[in-house]
Amino acid sequence: MQPRVVLLWVVTVAWAGTISVLSTGAYSSSVTGLLLAQLLFSLHIHLAPHTFATVHFFIRKLAHCTEYAVFALLLYHSFEPRHPERWDNRGALSAVIIAGLFSLTDEYHQSFVPGRTASLVDCGIDTAGALLGMVLLYAGRRLHARNNEGVKR
Repeated sequence: MQPRVVLLWVVTVAWAGTISVLSTGAYSSSVTGLLLAQLLFSLHIHLAPHTFATVHFFIRKLAHCTEYAVFALLLYHSFEPRHPERWDNRGALSAVIIAGLFSLTDEYHQSFVPGRTASLVDCGIDTAGALLGMVLLYAGRRLHARNNEGVKR
């Protein structure tokens, strides 16, 4: 195996491990809420309790989406490391499916963690994040190809 392939898989597995760590009680809603409150306080930003709860909720859901977008991108590149510039529909679909399945196992894991709950809604957000990662990659590659065609003319 080439060192690049090994490195891609090591980073991908490490990211999956990071997702699992983020699913522990150390990153429960109450903990992240306290961290957000401290951050806002240090910035002299004061929010009404309802507004704070809404902001906190959206930040947590954005984190779900982002961590799985990154995970899907890592999976995609791990599947076909020799041709990173080529778009692969099967690789993209596989990355989204695997990320979605991993999300299901992660949510199941959370059902056993004190202070955490399993949520199919979060699984949907995670899978949507993985899909968003693939859509952004595809769009970026199309845009890059279009720009390269314009330069060649």
